[in-house]
Amino acid sequence: MITTWQRYQRDHPRAIDVTLAVLLFAVAIPGSRLVAGGGAGPRFGAWPGVVLSGVCCAALLWRRGRPRGVALLIAACSVAVVALGYVPTALVLGALVVAVYTLADRTDRKTANTFTLIVLAVVVGLGLGLAHHTDVSTLALRAVGPMAYLLLPLALGTTARVRRDYLDAVRERAEAAERNREQETRRRVAEERIRIARDLHDVVAHHLALANAQASTAAHLATSQPEQSRKILTELTETTFLALKELKATVGLLREEEDAEVPLDPAPGLAQLPDLVGSFGAAGLEVVVSSEGTAYPLAPLVDLTAFRIVQESLTNITKHSAARVARVRLVYARDQVAIAVTDDGGPGPGPVAGGGGGFGQVGMRERARAVGGTLRAGPRADGGYEVVATLPAIAPSPQEDTQP
Repeated sequence: MITTWQRYQRDHPRAIDVTLAVLLFAVAIPGSRLVAGGGAGPRFGAWPGVVLSGVCCAALLWRRGRPRGVALLIAACSVAVVALGYVPTALVLGALVVAVYTLADRTDRKTANTFTLIVLAVVVGLGLGLAHHTDVSTLALRAVGPMAYLLLPLALGTTARVRRDYLDAVRERAEAAERNREQETRRRVAEERIRIARDLHDVVAHHLALANAQASTAAHLATSQPEQSRKILTELTETTFLALKELKATVGLLREEEDAEVPLDPAPGLAQLPDLVGSFGAAGLEVVVSSEGTAYPLAPLVDLTAFRIVQESLTNITKHSAARVARVRLVYARDQVAIAVTDDGGPGPGPVAGGGGGFGQVGMRERARAVGGTLRAGPRADGGYEVVATLPAIAPSPQEDTQP
C-alpha cells in the first residue's frame, strides 16, 4: 500500500499539488471566520483572509520547481493574514506549513532554518501584539500553535532530505563499486589474455624453431649420413609431440570450469632445464649450464618466468645466430636469482641472437617486470649476444606490483 502510494506520488506530482491546494483552500474558508476569545478579530470580515489564503494555495502549484520563491510569497501572505487579525491556526496557515516542509526538503538546512525562524518570530510577535488578553488560550492559539505548525514540518522536511541524500549516496557508492568491479574484471581478463599469449608465443616459437632446425639438418644429412638423419627425424617426432602437449596444456587454461578432460600438467620451471637443453642439443646447439650459489626452490610464477626467459633466449640463438655454443648461467642470491644467456655469435658476421624484430624480447621484459624483476638484452662487446635477467625469489602480490 505504501509502495503504491509512493509510486503514485512520483508519477503524478501535479495531481497531488492540485488536490493539496484545493483541500487547503477549502479549510481556509472556515479558518478565516474564526475569532479567538479575548482577541482582536478581523476588521474586514472573512473575505480578505479567504483571498490571501487562495493566493497561498495557488502558489503551491509551483512549490517543487521554485521552493524559495513560493515560500517567500506564502510567508508574506500569511503574515498579512495574521496582521489583519485572523487567528494563526493550522486552517489559515496550512499553505505556509506545506511551504516550510517543501523548503526544508528541497533546499539546504541553513536556508530552511533561517526562513522558518524569521517567519515564526514575525507571526508569533504579531499574534501576541494583537491580543487583548494574555490568558492561556490566547497564548496557545497565537504562540504555541504557530511554533508547532512550523517547527514540525521543518523537522519532517529536513528528515526527508537527509534520508534521500543518504539513499542517493548509498546508490552512488553501489554504482561506483559495480563500475570498479567491472573495470577490475576487464583488467584481469586482459592480463590473463596477455599471459596466455606470451605462453603460446614461447611454446610455438621454441618448438617450431627446434623442428625447423632438426628438419633442415635431417634434409642436409639424408644422403651423406642416412642413419644420423633417421635419428634426427625420430627426435623431430618427439619435438612435435612435446609441442602439441604444451599447446594443449596452455590452451586448456581457456576451458570451462566443468571441463575435466583437459589435463592440468605442472607449469614448467628450472627443474626442466636439462630437458630443454637436451632438445636444443638435438637441433645442433650445444648449451652449457653453470650455477653459482646454493640453488633453492623459487616461487611458481618466478620459476616459470625464469624457464621461459631461458627458453626464449635459446630459441632466439637458434633462429637468429650462427652460434653453435650457448651458455646459461644461474646465480642464486639470498632474495633473488640472476640469469644470463650468452652466445659468441658463431663464425661469420650473421645476425645476432636478438635481431628477429618480433615479440620475443618484449615478452621476456614483460614477464620479468610482471614478477618484479628486470631484464636487459643486447650485443656483447667481444661479439655475440647476451640476455641478463634479475628476478626476485618471491613474486610480489598484484597490490604490491607497481611496475607500469
